[in-house]
Amino acid sequence: MIKRNYYSVRTGKLTPDSTINFDVLKQLFLMSYKILEKAGYFQKYFGVDCSDGFIEGQIGENIDAYVFINLRKENLFPIETKLKDYNEDDFFDVLEFLYDHCSKGLNGYYHNWNNCGYHYDEFNDLEGQKYFRETMNPILRDYKNGFEISEKGEILILSDNGLSNLFEADIPTNDADNISNKINAAIVKFRRHKSTLDDRKDAIRELADVLEFLRPEIKKHLDKKDENDIFNIANGFGIRHHNLSQKTNYDKAIWYSWIFYYYLATLHAVLRISKIKP
Repeated sequence: MIKRNYYSVRTGKLTPDSTINFDVLKQLFLMSYKILEKAGYFQKYFGVDCSDGFIEGQIGENIDAYVFINLRKENLFPIETKLKDYNEDDFFDVLEFLYDHCSKGLNGYYHNWNNCGYHYDEFNDLEGQKYFRETMNPILRDYKNGFEISEKGEILILSDNGLSNLFEADIPTNDADNISNKINAAIVKFRRHKSTLDDRKDAIRELADVLEFLRPEIKKHLDKKDENDIFNIANGFGIRHHNLSQKTNYDKAIWYSWIFYYYLATLHAVLRISKIKP
C-alpha cells in the first residue's frame, strides 16, 4: 500500500496523479503480486510450493485448466512468466480472477525445513479481498484516467475528479426494487472497464427511468419548468426516444458523462429532500 506522498510529490517535482503506461503498470502489479503470494494470500486456492513437495489448494493441481475454464483464455499462468505477453484485457481478467481467489491466512504453522515458510489451514476470503483492493487500487488509479477494483471484484473506471462521493454515498431509500438496485446497476454499467457509448447511454436511460418513477416527488419540490428541464435532457438528446426532432450531433463521450452525473446528483437530491420533508 502507498502510505503517503513523499518528497518529490510534496515539493511539486512529481504530481501524485501522474499517469503510468501499461508496461509500468505490469511491473508494479508483479511486485505487489509477489508480496501477496509470499504472505500466503493465495494458498487457499492455489496451494503451496512446499520444500517437501507441492501441496494442492482448493482448485487442484492443474491451475492452467482451472484458469481456462473460468477465463476462456490460454497461456495466462504462471503469472511471472506470462505477464509480459498480456494485453490490457488479459491483465484485467487476471486481476479480477486473483481478487476472487485471494484469501487471508489466519491460522497455521511455520515449516522450518529449508525456511519453507508459513502454511495456513484457516482463511478469510473477505479480509484477503479487502487487502487485495488496498494493495492494487493505488497502482490502478495512476493508469490512464484511473481504474479501481470494486468490492464485487470488477474493474471500474474512476469517477471524474470531485464526483467519487456520488458513487459511494448511501442511497436514502428502502425501495430496493424500484430505486436503489436500479441506481447501483446503472453506476456499474457506466463505470465498467471498456463500457461502450451504448452501455453509457443505457445507464443514463436507467437513471431517467428512476427519475420518472420519482416524478410525483419531483413535482412537489420543483416548479414546472425545472421539472420539465430534467426530463427534456433525456427526451431531447436521443437517450430515451428516437425521432427526427431529437438532437444527436454532439460529442457523446463528453456529454454522456455530464448527463449521467447530473441525473445521479439529482436523484440523490430528490431522495434526500423527500426523506427530510415535514
